[in-house]
Amino acid sequence: MRKIVSVAALAALCCLAVTGSFAAPPAQKSSPGTIVIVFKDGHRQAFNLSEIVRVEFPAGGDAAAYTSDSRLPSRSHFLGKWEVGDGSGGTFYITIYDDGNAMRSMGGVHGRWVYEDGEARVTWDDGPHDAIRKVGSRYQKFAYVAGKSFTEIPDNVTEAHNTTPHPI
Repeated sequence: MRKIVSVAALAALCCLAVTGSFAAPPAQKSSPGTIVIVFKDGHRQAFNLSEIVRVEFPAGGDAAAYTSDSRLPSRSHFLGKWEVGDGSGGTFYITIYDDGNAMRSMGGVHGRWVYEDGEARVTWDDGPHDAIRKVGSRYQKFAYVAGKSFTEIPDNVTEAHNTTPHPI
């Protein structure tokens, strides 16, 4: 009986050793001053921030492609001429350029735009700002008066349609 128990214990240890060799490697720990990149295949790599000068994305890059949320439209998706509502039943155009500039046809106003949280955020030189956001399968323009933030309740929300859905 003692021999059977010893053989069973040895077999159990061998099984544990074999299954342990197939386990995933331990996750790389991050510490203050590091950044950890998680790749699609699940492996992780840590970099010391003191060794990084800057992070670059390819020219005309697609920042959303580097996130895990594929539901977000890409930065390049917002480039072009958008027909949007003015909040009073009329329409005007917002043209978004790759270099961060924007133009508003209503008043011929210049602005600057950024891609943030999966949306285009335009700050106009005359004070107000607009956001173009994907809502379901459509896009809408959210208008804010000067002094409001993009997270506050907008002053109006209208439909938005990209009339030139290619970089211009």
